[in-house]
Amino acid sequence: MAMGQQHPSMIRIEEIQKAIPESRRHVASFSGIQSDKEYKHLESVLTRFLFELDAVDTDGKADIQHARKLAAKNVEELLKELEQIANHPSRLKVDKIFGEAQQLVTRELTPTEGLITDDFADHIQEIIFQLTQVKTEGRLGLRKARYRALTRICAVQDIIEYCMGRQALALPLSSNTHPGVSKINSVLCEVSKARWDVIGLLMGLNDLENCAHLSRVLTGLLMQLDAVDVTGNMEVRNYRKRVVHEINCFLEHLEMESEGESAGRYDLAQNLSIRQIEDIREKMTELKKQLLKSENASDLYFKPKAQLQGFLTQLDQVDIGKNPCIREARRRSVVEVQSVIAYVDLKEALGKRESLDQQGQEEHPSQKAVWQVLHHLSVHQREVLSFDGIRGDKNYKRLEEMLTKQLLTLDAVETHGDAGAKVARKQAVKFAQNILSYLDMKTDEWEY
Repeated sequence: MAMGQQHPSMIRIEEIQKAIPESRRHVASFSGIQSDKEYKHLESVLTRFLFELDAVDTDGKADIQHARKLAAKNVEELLKELEQIANHPSRLKVDKIFGEAQQLVTRELTPTEGLITDDFADHIQEIIFQLTQVKTEGRLGLRKARYRALTRICAVQDIIEYCMGRQALALPLSSNTHPGVSKINSVLCEVSKARWDVIGLLMGLNDLENCAHLSRVLTGLLMQLDAVDVTGNMEVRNYRKRVVHEINCFLEHLEMESEGESAGRYDLAQNLSIRQIEDIREKMTELKKQLLKSENASDLYFKPKAQLQGFLTQLDQVDIGKNPCIREARRRSVVEVQSVIAYVDLKEALGKRESLDQQGQEEHPSQKAVWQVLHHLSVHQREVLSFDGIRGDKNYKRLEEMLTKQLLTLDAVETHGDAGAKVARKQAVKFAQNILSYLDMKTDEWEY
């Protein structure tokens, strides 16, 4: 039937149906909670659709009743999906963790305090780790929420790390050093004020500032620094350069406030860097399988070792930008490669020692005891490298127990003042701890 011959009620229902896909896209990418303005807006739009559909007069016609029922069902499903996203346990966890970060910043960072403590830096790092552990189930809205929280907290981390670095530089310079130093020091005071404004804005603690205004202020400070004549004085030039660098970092962080809107930023399954990392991991996994099948230490060392070192070089070249999820994905891949290299190195060392034993060379009893532990650790590490279970299952508990047992054995080794034995035991303890850490990493259910 032509549009002009359709019943007016059917025309209105079809108009609403055509508007639903746009709302569906907004719901799919929604990353907030129920108290957010965007949630209220989407809820209002969808509820209005239901009211309009309810007001449609079907004139008792079955086809119009069916179309209205179908349209209403689509809208109700979107309302339900919107509510589920806003109240999803992972979304609420992101909000809770970000709230903890806000409390930490409010409690420990104030414009009047000069120093940033190591404890504060450690707490920020722990919060970032907690966020990387939040599951998104592949949902874009959840990934977006996690990414935006990570981006903001990592930006604060970058700022405080730079501040901690500056604390060791004894800035600012004395005004007597150069005529331009007074102006740079004046700008530095403004930068210090702006630092807290940037942190407050990133953490949602400063409602009076906005990105555009702060960017203009910081750009103005750059122009003032550019006008300072530092000709002929390298020390002052480097001083100005450091202040300029800090301002540029602030500007980069402010620009990132809008990056969370780009799907490519948080839908990491489509991210080029993640694809590169996954490609390297796939090649490394295949090589690892081949290595674990080999019993001859000499077969392990040469070509495979060069390939593994090549994987580390390739991972180092992956562009992580400012994305903490990509940074974590690369870090984990590096740890995997390093664990395989450590296994290869230990197998080679055990092979060399076996040949020395055959030559009848004398060895301190303590060192011999450490080597016995290392032999057991190589067996356990082989199992850990091939382990594909979950934390808490029987095999995991067995491996954890065996590795802990080897640590206790090392702790009981008496070195009797032998320097070589002390070094060997210390290295063995670190090796065992690294295997345990790798086992934990493999089973912490992290996702990008």
